[in-house]
Amino acid sequence: MPRPGQVKSSGERLSDRIALGVLTRVYPPELVDEVIADCGRREQRSRLLPARVVVYFVLAMCLFSGQGYEEVARLLTQGLERVRLWEKPWQVPTTGAMGRARRRLGPEPLKVLFARVCRPVAAPDTAGSWYRGWRLVAVDGTVFDVPDTEANSTFFGRPGAGRGQQRSAYPQVRVAALVECGTHAVFAAATGPLSLHEQQLIPALLGRLEPGTLLMADRGITGFELWKAASGTGADLLWRVRKNIVLPFLEAFEDGSYLSEIVATGDGHRRDPARIRVIEYTLGRAGDETVYRLITTICDPDQAPANDLADLYHQRWEIENTLDEIKTHQGGRQLVLRSQYPDGVEQEIYGFLLVHHALREVMHHTALQAGLDPDRLSFTRTLRIARRHVTDQAALSPLTTQPSPDTHRP
Repeated sequence: MPRPGQVKSSGERLSDRIALGVLTRVYPPELVDEVIADCGRREQRSRLLPARVVVYFVLAMCLFSGQGYEEVARLLTQGLERVRLWEKPWQVPTTGAMGRARRRLGPEPLKVLFARVCRPVAAPDTAGSWYRGWRLVAVDGTVFDVPDTEANSTFFGRPGAGRGQQRSAYPQVRVAALVECGTHAVFAAATGPLSLHEQQLIPALLGRLEPGTLLMADRGITGFELWKAASGTGADLLWRVRKNIVLPFLEAFEDGSYLSEIVATGDGHRRDPARIRVIEYTLGRAGDETVYRLITTICDPDQAPANDLADLYHQRWEIENTLDEIKTHQGGRQLVLRSQYPDGVEQEIYGFLLVHHALREVMHHTALQAGLDPDRLSFTRTLRIARRHVTDQAALSPLTTQPSPDTHRP
């Protein structure tokens, strides 16, 4: 018999109730169910690990990076276990069962959930997110180490190794992302083999840009076609370029910048030039200066003076800090993803991005209420609080309420 104040279980398994705190607020069960149905992953028959549970399990394993599958399951359910709402003891699914459930789910539901929810979050009065009406955004890429399995090695490849080694210890997956500088919110991402350069992944992100955005990029992100495609979204661009790129002098401006143009490689006749403005400056001590050369689509100095753009460009480093939050703080030092197969790697990466976005959305809301710059809040402290909240609360039933045909085949 249940104790006073307790609700007796009506045949539910403990695995049907999990608690994810902030994650279930940002990604509510109703939305997860909708995404699962749209991706054809909803099951007709009851499973120990139904699709909704597996989605939240992937998020949990990316919140508790470094913990084994079975320990992650215990962390999700220990609140309910502690208050003994179930008549029968709950058996944690085996690592093999959870691995098979992840493969049944695949990466698509996590990708669709990311595309539907993850957007820039800055409000008009969010500190550090705007310049004269432009939302500050940066693009860059990174790599994640993945387990050294034959499937991962064949699909992703691995970098060359030094010191006489023939190959590096781990294959690597390449990821490109768009990040809102002021809030560190990742709102677009693409993955691919290591052989793909960031420039080949970035075109898949450009659909998330819009007028009123100022996109910043480092000198590794170059190319006339990419510039044309990005500016064609209506967004403005502020990119650093290498010193050896030929930029003809067309007109000088009072702020020290000048008008120029760029063309496609091999277009010696300059048939299809793109008009740009160039800002050049140096930083550092005498004898150890670094020359910066920026190009922008904002050709009117009155709209954005050269000194302002030079100052703004260094906010591009916020994307480096964002990737460090994901890989080092959320994932742990010397992070190696746990997935043994390429589909699982992609699923896991989007799990990391979804967890990070949820934490950053909460941090932005908190900062906005307090009138603070989101940079003043600690990501590490927020991560610890979120982890504690998951293990202290149990309140969600991931059971689907209306069965539909099982359109997914393992």
